[in-house]
Amino acid sequence: MLNVLFLCTGNSCRSIMAEALLKELGKGRFCSFSAGSKPTGQVHPMSLATLQRHKIPSSGFESKSWDAFIDKTELHIVITVCGNAAGEVCPIFPGSPVKAHWGVPDPAHFQGTQAEIEAEFDRIYAMLERRVKALVALPVETMNNEQLKTRLHEIGQLA
Repeated sequence: MLNVLFLCTGNSCRSIMAEALLKELGKGRFCSFSAGSKPTGQVHPMSLATLQRHKIPSSGFESKSWDAFIDKTELHIVITVCGNAAGEVCPIFPGSPVKAHWGVPDPAHFQGTQAEIEAEFDRIYAMLERRVKALVALPVETMNNEQLKTRLHEIGQLA
């Protein structure tokens, strides 16, 4: 099992959805987690509603600091999903994980009608789903760190 940590600043939308997707789609091969550099302390309700609309389990998620993973969990892959977290100095995680950036717009800041906001969350969900499916399709067990880093970078370019 590979441990994958998704990071963003608030840990309320994108990293939560990515964690949930990998938890569901990568069963048996991946353990997924999420955290933030400055967690909001709560998961955005629309993130949970979006997961529910797409039949992905949505319970048990919490907004937490990346400090929760320092010296506690050996991580194999750390993926930032927002621009802010990519530019921040990440802590040193045990095990020298492969790091990648999958920039995704923050749906929490989108403004519009309820239907437009739901559509934006669905758009971000679909982007994350394509990337997580591409990760799950990789033969990670046979890849070295450089190969994995290259492929994760390529996945991060998917729209």
